[in-house]
Amino acid sequence: MIALDCDILGPQLGLDALVAALDKDHRNGVDRVERALLTEPRADEPGGPNHLLVWPAWRFGAYAGAKLVSVFPGNAAVGRPTNATVYVLFDGADGRPLAVLTGDCFTMMKTAADSALAARYLARPDARVLACLGAGAQAATQIAALRAVRPSIERIVVWNRTAEKVERLVARLREDGLDAVVAVDADTAVGAADIVTAVTSSTVPIVLGARLRPGTHVDLVGGFTPAMREADDDAVRHARVFVDTRQFTVKDCGDIAGPIASGALRPEDIVGDLYDLCRGWAPGRRADDEITLFKNAGGGHLDLMTAVAFYRFATGTDESGGA
Repeated sequence: MIALDCDILGPQLGLDALVAALDKDHRNGVDRVERALLTEPRADEPGGPNHLLVWPAWRFGAYAGAKLVSVFPGNAAVGRPTNATVYVLFDGADGRPLAVLTGDCFTMMKTAADSALAARYLARPDARVLACLGAGAQAATQIAALRAVRPSIERIVVWNRTAEKVERLVARLREDGLDAVVAVDADTAVGAADIVTAVTSSTVPIVLGARLRPGTHVDLVGGFTPAMREADDDAVRHARVFVDTRQFTVKDCGDIAGPIASGALRPEDIVGDLYDLCRGWAPGRRADDEITLFKNAGGGHLDLMTAVAFYRFATGTDESGGA
């Protein structure tokens, strides 16, 4: 068994290669995926409750593994990381442990590649303006991944509740030679965009359907519990809705579960998931003026695919037995 530091390997692997790996592996599929979320409700935590998440997955005869994530929002107030991730990868045929993967880059790249893969099928090829709602740790990687699949993006509009964070992110993007600006509010950012990516922990919708222009692609990333919402019912009602997997979105994510509960969306209205898109079973974007919406929920299948991509890259393993 080897130890892999994804913070070192991630820039070497690259987002383009990871998106391509996820695309291929969605065509192959994963046999079993589960999810467990443990929550410690604490009224004294300024950032909300603490969470421990476990995502196991298995492609029989190939690879198996599990990701463990701790989310302690209150750590931000004392300068500690809010998230920590460890992934353990096994041989799916004989159960041998192959690797332990650590580093923030693992989940950041997986999350961004998930959204970028969807955008490859759903965003307009000529998209010029990207709006990023949220300026936390995930935002820069999210922007980089979406630009990787839509190099037509010329301008990035960023909004965040905290001015210091958004100014820091915009300065970083400008240092990289990008045309980046701060939006005065979320509505302004959304209304200016061809692609909207929301990477927040909001419980109140910030992507309003009334603000979306025809042809916009909406990428919802932040909400991973039923109480979290980034888009309102109107946004969902007027869009063709896609998810990365139905298994973890219909009941577990507020941006899908909420509209279903209110009657704004029926489960059968979800056009497809990433398996459907990658296999050609569901059509992606059909017209330049339609609004598409993708809920990025993550899941053990994506973590397994990502771990395998890192492992193959680090070991030079060919793809004949991949996840």
